[in-house]
Amino acid sequence: MRFNLSFLKDKPFDVVGMGLNSVDFLCVVPEFPTVNSKMEMLLFSKQGGGQVATAMVALSRWGVKAKYIGKVGGDELGQFSLRSIRQEGVDVSSVTTEPEATNQFATIIVDRSTGDRTILWNRDDRLMYREGELRKEEICSGKLLHLDGHDIHAAIRSASWAKEEGIPTVVDLDKAEPLTSELIKKVDFVITSARFPTLFTGISDQEKALVEMQRQAPGFLCATLGREGVIALVDREILCVKGFEIDAVDTTGAGDVFHAGFIYGLLQNWEVRKILRFANGAAALKCGELGGRKGIRTLEEIHKFLMPI
Repeated sequence: MRFNLSFLKDKPFDVVGMGLNSVDFLCVVPEFPTVNSKMEMLLFSKQGGGQVATAMVALSRWGVKAKYIGKVGGDELGQFSLRSIRQEGVDVSSVTTEPEATNQFATIIVDRSTGDRTILWNRDDRLMYREGELRKEEICSGKLLHLDGHDIHAAIRSASWAKEEGIPTVVDLDKAEPLTSELIKKVDFVITSARFPTLFTGISDQEKALVEMQRQAPGFLCATLGREGVIALVDREILCVKGFEIDAVDTTGAGDVFHAGFIYGLLQNWEVRKILRFANGAAALKCGELGGRKGIRTLEEIHKFLMPI
């Protein structure tokens, strides 16, 4: 099965992403610390992050013409975040700076023994878009639109504009809130974290949760399951695509890179199973390095990794 999307040809960008950017402070520790303890960090790194911003960076590295739309704070962290996106060749001409706001940032504790991470984050409310700040012509300047659900009002507005213009939409969801159901009704490709279907539906069984979600989300549904791969609902049939066993250094950003891989496959009009396998491979390889962006591999490296032995 292929999606056979019809992309508008008169767009200056292949993909526009509207959503989070962040500055990540990554701390690698021997094991997750206990209460009232002290522990020496094995490694520390400061990197650019954020769901949509990292996906745009990955796509740009793979030769896709990408534009990022979001807000940064007027502090040093905001300058760092914006610079980290710009230097990757991503268009940032529509990024807004909030002079009085602190940029979003996160402290990420990475367990060396497993590569699993715990994220402690902070986001200034002034980084949310206010009514009238987003511009339809900028949101709709790409052949495809990628969103996350954190600034829910801005995401709904953007998805509505894209639907009006016939632009396919992808969303990266990890949390459920009252307006999330309104957002997913407007999105063509809903790709979530492993926990989201249960959070949204209250159903613990992944397959049943996706089927229940389909009542509100008419498009493609998929949940990423880490090293287990992905589970998707395609034409009312469950499709499972296995992940890859690797020695994980850090899982930070794996979902962001998965979304980038999925979008790349959409643009190539690959068969759905190939898209999901490519996205799985790109996400798995990312986990070999610390941080969401350092581990983004080249297309050549990903294709070589996916070649049958």
